[in-house]
Amino acid sequence: MRQTSIQRRLIAAVVISQLLLAIGIVSVAVYFTRRQLRNAFDAGLHGRAMSVAALVRYSEDEHPALIFEDDLVPPPLEKQHPDLYQVTTGDGRVLARSPNWPQDLQAIPKKDRQHANFTVDGIRYRAVRLENVPVLDREGDAPSTDVLTVTYAAPTDQMTRAVAHAGIYIAAGSGLLLLVTVGIAVLGLRRGLRPLAELAASAALVNASNWNLNPSEAALSTTELAPLTQAMTAMLEGLHRAFTQQREFLANAAHELKTPVAVLKSTLQSLLQRPRAVDEYRAGLEQALDDMARLEQLMHSMLRLARAEQWAAGSARRELEAVEVAATCESAMERLAPVARERGVTIHFVSNGPMPMRADADDLELVWSNLLENAIRFSPTGGNVQLRARSNGSRGYVEVEDNGPGIPQSELAHLFERFHRGDSSRARNTGGYGLGLAISKALIEAYGGTITPQSGPGQGTRMVVEVPLENSAFSS
Repeated sequence: MRQTSIQRRLIAAVVISQLLLAIGIVSVAVYFTRRQLRNAFDAGLHGRAMSVAALVRYSEDEHPALIFEDDLVPPPLEKQHPDLYQVTTGDGRVLARSPNWPQDLQAIPKKDRQHANFTVDGIRYRAVRLENVPVLDREGDAPSTDVLTVTYAAPTDQMTRAVAHAGIYIAAGSGLLLLVTVGIAVLGLRRGLRPLAELAASAALVNASNWNLNPSEAALSTTELAPLTQAMTAMLEGLHRAFTQQREFLANAAHELKTPVAVLKSTLQSLLQRPRAVDEYRAGLEQALDDMARLEQLMHSMLRLARAEQWAAGSARRELEAVEVAATCESAMERLAPVARERGVTIHFVSNGPMPMRADADDLELVWSNLLENAIRFSPTGGNVQLRARSNGSRGYVEVEDNGPGIPQSELAHLFERFHRGDSSRARNTGGYGLGLAISKALIEAYGGTITPQSGPGQGTRMVVEVPLENSAFSS
């Protein structure tokens, strides 16, 4: 996959935006400059046209007639290109015309327009047409009804050059400002992205022996990087915790497997040391089978825990049918009834109605069995264990409560850890391997539920399990 650079993209975006801005500024500036120069040029044309109209006067004869004093015509705007003018009377008679007026140029500009552009011998002109201009120089009995039409045109090369020069200066200034702003933007982007590079360098130092991110002060003080820094810190803490748990699990599993294997090996070695009677061999093999069963039970619990954690992580999918939670509670209670009778503990079960849940009945029964077994083990002789199942809308609750000695607050945080035994009464000969609660928690979380312990010294222990029921948004 082709690599991309955020810095290069941002710099390119800044350069393109500034370039477009500069082009827009130059275009608008040139447009308004051209417009102002043209307005000034038109005003000059109008003044020259009126100057030409002022040169028309009446003669001093008995019957005065209009005459034009062509020797007083103002000089042209450009020496190399003469101006054009034409003066006509109200009846269309040409009163005066510049010597270089083209013969085929008539009525410039049109009557419905005051200004027009045209080209004569490759030279661009702009003309103004003034109609109904009164004769300004009138004396005595000169008629007052005579009006003039004055057309005056001048070359636009000088104005075009002025517009071009203005455009060049504006473009040069905009280009200089573009370079300065782009340089400042590039410098600012590089300094702004420096905390991100420092954060990446800090992340590169994280390894199996160093789980601390150690972000720089700049990364911590950058508003945009604060969520990323917090997310990375939380992620590393979770990974460190999972890595530590996995490492501890392997060590604990090896330790737990070592004991039954050593006992099994010792039993078999003792049988082989010398010839024995049939009854001795039978007793030794029965003990070996017991050790093998214990080892098999441990392997089954470890496998069940691994599968439950896979389901909770979403790496495995199962087709599940709706089961009745209360029915699985009754099955677990029946399974633990012999253990309860042996310890003199009474189990009371209460349910407030049907609780359909999409799950595996064996999984739920295993969870309730583990919770009931712990409650029975910690209850005193003659004690009571409460098993309650109730629904509240789309959520179901199963509670297992005993009246035992309770669990210290310092142990509650470690209650669901694998191979954890927080009490001496949970030794191998009475309390299993310390995987029951870990398996229960993993299974409940796999179904989108939670399991919460509530306990205190001398107050007994209550395990509250919350699960989604069939009518909720839970999906398999």
